[in-house]
Amino acid sequence: MNPAADPIMFSIFLIFFGATVLATFALFARQSLLVAYVLLGVISGPAGLSLISDASLISQLSHIGIVFLLFLLGMNLPPQKLLRMLGSTLNLTLISSILLIGLGALIGLFAGLHLLGALLTGAALLFSSTIIGLKLLPTTVLHHQRTGGTIISILLLQDVIAVVVLLLVQGGSASSVAISLLALPLLAGLIYLLNRFVLLSLLRRFDVIQEYVFLVAIGWCLGVAELAHVAGLSHEIGAFMAGVALASSPIALHIAERLKPLRDFFLIIFFFSVGAGFDPALLPAYWLQACLLAAAALLLKPLLFVWLLRRAGESEKLAGEVGVRLGQMSEFSLLIAVLAQQQGLIGAQASGLIQAATLLSFVASSFWIVQRYPTPIATNAALRRD
Repeated sequence: MNPAADPIMFSIFLIFFGATVLATFALFARQSLLVAYVLLGVISGPAGLSLISDASLISQLSHIGIVFLLFLLGMNLPPQKLLRMLGSTLNLTLISSILLIGLGALIGLFAGLHLLGALLTGAALLFSSTIIGLKLLPTTVLHHQRTGGTIISILLLQDVIAVVVLLLVQGGSASSVAISLLALPLLAGLIYLLNRFVLLSLLRRFDVIQEYVFLVAIGWCLGVAELAHVAGLSHEIGAFMAGVALASSPIALHIAERLKPLRDFFLIIFFFSVGAGFDPALLPAYWLQACLLAAAALLLKPLLFVWLLRRAGESEKLAGEVGVRLGQMSEFSLLIAVLAQQQGLIGAQASGLIQAATLLSFVASSFWIVQRYPTPIATNAALRRD
């Protein structure tokens, strides 16, 4: 196969054939499959064997996986349940955010970064991975247990903070950020009207035609995601709101099951793109600082969540599991590092430090969660839950 003749086809072939091989080794070694996908990206990317020369193309494609993940999450959360969850974790999320920004900034200053670079490093530490947090959460926990509700509400509130940070990093003024946030209730109202008077009517009329339901669900998800983007919000927030609007429909669970394979297809590409975008050759310049930042995410962040949750009256078991499942950095951390460097706010060293720490936390956190807690991809049959 000539990669130059059809780069997209070759990239898809490489990702899924290579993932099959490495995932097989990972299962025999009792490792998380997510680690296999990231490792494949490092090996195949520009910094490795250069089998894929343009990692940005794969990264853009992989973004769809996050959009579908948030859409499916929304379909499991009717509006009343969502508001109740968010209210219960608002103070906890705000306090943890302030403390984590301060901790990350101290590590950034230790690494020799200027104040803005240190604050952005703190912002990168603040966020936990929506993908790891939800991908490794069994459906039974998502639907029926307080653990899943707590994790989801914290991640959603962090996503709102991420929108503000990304808008500021991209050069947005305080007024533009305020306008984007004011667009949120307007967008919610428009989604409600479209869902009630258009979408649900179409689904009730043609729900026996499976292919049509599948197409309408994808169109609704991507359409609302793009509408949110036009309003200055993120695609992810739009997709989540589209899912929440559809959650009250009797057909929501059926649609969610049909879309899971499509979500997993793009999420594999996402983790591959994370590895492909990383350059290990730059690691010696900041390996110690990257390890410190990753350790803060893996060790100190879970302890902070445990402390705050225990103070809020949660059980030690719930607090411990929530802390570990949120104990990593985020895909938003990677985005902050890349955008801040493009805007000239930080240099290559600060950007590389954040990316390396994020990647290390992805690998270590997913391995630890899979070995210790129930997940859909556990190698131990006793811990495997779907």
